[in-house]
Amino acid sequence: MDNPREVEMETVSCPEGLEVVWEKPETLTGNRMHYCPGCGHGVVHKLLMEVLKEMDIQDKTIGVAPVGCSVFAYNYMNIDMQEAAHGRAAAVATGVRRMLPDKFVFSYQGDGDLAAIGTAETIHAANRGENFLVVFINNGIYGMTGGQMAPTTLVGMKTSTTPGGRDVETSGFPFNISRLIAMLPGAYYVTRQSVHTPGAVRKTKKAIRKAFEHQRDRKGYCLIEVVSNCPSGWKMTPVVSNQWMEENMFPSYPLGDLKTDGVLQPLKGN
Repeated sequence: MDNPREVEMETVSCPEGLEVVWEKPETLTGNRMHYCPGCGHGVVHKLLMEVLKEMDIQDKTIGVAPVGCSVFAYNYMNIDMQEAAHGRAAAVATGVRRMLPDKFVFSYQGDGDLAAIGTAETIHAANRGENFLVVFINNGIYGMTGGQMAPTTLVGMKTSTTPGGRDVETSGFPFNISRLIAMLPGAYYVTRQSVHTPGAVRKTKKAIRKAFEHQRDRKGYCLIEVVSNCPSGWKMTPVVSNQWMEENMFPSYPLGDLKTDGVLQPLKGN
């Protein structure tokens, strides 16, 4: 099998008179995405790699991906990648960043990974002000392992382990970990975005660019939470899942900046 980083891209010339508004960057490999149709992972991957291309830091960036839907991120991101055990991405990213302080480092994690088994590593890396970016995909469910309840699962939300809906008495409340991280002194930039509309995609890309610029300037820990859908886990079509996300996820996880330039922003929603 060919090395995925050596797959040749198919080039298509632009017809005369038309302006090229987007080209696939070489920071993305030629491999087909394995993510479910309608999933936001592929969009976030694209945005990350576009930013690295635009900042000309492809050869200076190291990504860390743990277990979960993001485990195959190295198949699509044409950069140096390091795998981490489930929940340990923050610890691995800390080691990479400290050993290679001139590199740009980011971890790419789901809610089950970051907010459950990885809670301790996540919180303490933020509190120490580690100078790397965390990209946190929140779809309120364990997407890869069978659709179980995650810490971020909403009250009343049905999963394979909560077929009657999440019950507060037995399972507690949804864990708004980004808000908690924003309150830590080591966190410099914390924001919550989405990729379900073109406008949302543009805002998320701006957030990613800003976070890498903060890292370049050694400002400290940055976290971008992306509230996303999980059509397969939620058992909905992509269109319906996006509508459900707007109506149900956003009230509990409102979009916007939680902390900018080290300053907490006014709370929104729950």
